[in-house]
Amino acid sequence: MDAVIKNLPSAAVKQDNKRRPSQAEAEAAVRTLLLWAGDDPDREGLLDTPERVAKAYKELFSGYTQDPSEVLGRTFEEIAGYEDIVLIQDIPFFSHCEHHMVPIIGKAHVAYLPDGEKVVGLSKIARVVDIFAHRLQTQEAMTAQIANAIQESLQPRGVAVMIEAEHMCMSMRGIRKSGSMTTTTTFTGTYKSDVNEQVRFMTLVRGR
Repeated sequence: MDAVIKNLPSAAVKQDNKRRPSQAEAEAAVRTLLLWAGDDPDREGLLDTPERVAKAYKELFSGYTQDPSEVLGRTFEEIAGYEDIVLIQDIPFFSHCEHHMVPIIGKAHVAYLPDGEKVVGLSKIARVVDIFAHRLQTQEAMTAQIANAIQESLQPRGVAVMIEAEHMCMSMRGIRKSGSMTTTTTFTGTYKSDVNEQVRFMTLVRGR
């Protein structure tokens, strides 16, 4: 399926209209959740939990402070006119569902068709996946965000992104169907207009 995303600023996401809570306020919020869950935040095993959770959230959602365009800004131009597919498969990631704030665990497959003048370091593509994964997400939006960031920064002839993931909001709660996988795709440029390029991308990914 083709995901659709609203235009976002290229810079890292900022909450200009909201003050970021302090560390103490974040820890107090965790204490409240522990109480609401029915436990005692003052018992020995939970005394340091609010601090640990606040610290973990800072790491898990570090993508809000990172700009994918900066990661993709350094390119290599000595590529001998190469303009065929560059495919990075099986990029592992974990993210968090914006609806329930529980994990999304999966892998991304990202391809682009260079313009014959420049390419980007392979690790940069994986870093872009991580930046968007380290934000509250829906899988559809994350798929489109990765594709759009690469398209806008590199201006390749086309970008293809496939994400396959398991959502813990389906596995751990609600319908509780463990092991079910969700697949999303987004195509830009030549990949969107040329079904043969789409087929080639899908064949390379599925035939790995």
